[in-house]
Amino acid sequence: MNETGRPQDLPLSNPRADRVRKVAQLAGRPARLKRREFLAEGPQAVREALILHQKRLAAGAPGIVYEVYASESCLDRHPDLETLAEGTTAFLATDEVLAAMADTVTPQGVLAVCGFLDVGLDRVLDAGPKLIAVLCEVRDPGNAGTVLRAADAAGADAVVLTASSVDIYNPKAVRSTAGSLFHLPIVLGADVTELVARCKERGIGVLAADGYGPLNLDRLQDENASRRLGVPAAESAYALEGPTAWLFGNEAQGLSEDESALADHRVAVPVYGQAESLNLGTAATVCLYASARAQQAP
Repeated sequence: MNETGRPQDLPLSNPRADRVRKVAQLAGRPARLKRREFLAEGPQAVREALILHQKRLAAGAPGIVYEVYASESCLDRHPDLETLAEGTTAFLATDEVLAAMADTVTPQGVLAVCGFLDVGLDRVLDAGPKLIAVLCEVRDPGNAGTVLRAADAAGADAVVLTASSVDIYNPKAVRSTAGSLFHLPIVLGADVTELVARCKERGIGVLAADGYGPLNLDRLQDENASRRLGVPAAESAYALEGPTAWLFGNEAQGLSEDESALADHRVAVPVYGQAESLNLGTAATVCLYASARAQQAP
């Protein structure tokens, strides 16, 4: 494809070309930070990036897709990508070139160079969010991407990563989001103490996901169900239907004592079988969906 999104006569074929090396450098954090660019790989991620790109352009905002590279066979399988790429700087490329550019061992035939997407905390809080997922020192890119994808599916308003968390633009993290990275605001490098204080100032409750927490998630869901039915109940532990920020901790240690102490409540997802605990992605999904369900109109 050329700069209008139409096929060009000859695809890029030299895997050692300067352009190819420059794209490949984005697999490393130093190049990403210096250029504020990252790679989206595969049809799903590139499609969602291009959809956001076109929406932003239509709204008069800067686009977020700088370059697109695709093989002819990929465009044959996914013809919508060529249409979405119209107006971008786009190129046909051989499989060898795409393999040299991509982070994956077996590239999926298309990748895009995108601009950073993260926003400031003010933008998120000023929008009046009802549900926020906060990742506290989550280090594994796959886990971070999984939680972001779950937050998107649950209809969360934002995902916040605290300082010392993984780089969400890591290629593995981007792939793990399955395109959800382009669907909701992301805040990076937040200070959890400041975040919690500012949430509480705005009436946003803060819950810490803690496998040993004294408050059971089932209780909160039962109380919400009773309120929906208009059944009088004893004093509620926490109104799950209210605006909520969930704190999720590090994969190995969970939330620190200081982080847990910031929350209004420490909430445990009940385990009915013999498993010792739930992994981060599963626990986060259960918690976010509990809030999302409670916040839906009866």
